[in-house]
Amino acid sequence: MIKKGIVFDMDGTLWDSAANVAISWNEAMEEIGYKRDHLTEADIKSVMGLTMDVISMRLFPGLDDESRAKLRSLCEKRENEYLAQHGGVLYPDLEDTMKGLKEKGYHVYIVSNCQAGYIESFLEHYKFNDLFEDIECYGNNFKKKDYNIKLLCERNHLDKAFYVGDIQGDYEATMKAGYGFIHAAYGFGTMNQPTPKINSLKELLDVIDELF
Repeated sequence: MIKKGIVFDMDGTLWDSAANVAISWNEAMEEIGYKRDHLTEADIKSVMGLTMDVISMRLFPGLDDESRAKLRSLCEKRENEYLAQHGGVLYPDLEDTMKGLKEKGYHVYIVSNCQAGYIESFLEHYKFNDLFEDIECYGNNFKKKDYNIKLLCERNHLDKAFYVGDIQGDYEATMKAGYGFIHAAYGFGTMNQPTPKINSLKELLDVIDELF
């Protein structure tokens, strides 16, 4: 039997954590004594999808490398702790959609450019550990998303897979990895070329069989 997988991005695809990420990062900046305007939800959304090293360079440009790395590490720690306790904003029908996909015989996973522990905080807060079979992220191995998509798909012996993401970078990484792509058009970004899309998570249940 062909093993078919659907791999999900996190931010802009499964949830929107930007408001609570901003809160946690402002707490970290205050704790470490870094002076800048408070980060807003819009600030965080503007860098969602990038790796944490790039995000910290964009948001903390005035720091030297050592100081930036120290602040970044604290931000990551406070963020994971805050999200594990408070969560974010789930996109509608997430749990029912994942259960529906599994009932159809699909295997579901997560690959993100986030830091280590971020996906685990999401899973812990919502008790979603049983919904997803495997996860991978930049923070685990400091590899780009295309590498991690391919790594997860090969590790789980998938014969065919689609990646569901919301920004152009997700599409480009998926093409480089050699898998199909579905645009989460309800998320943060737009595509520069035509691609299969969904306007809600629940819509995936109606279109996925045709794509595979």
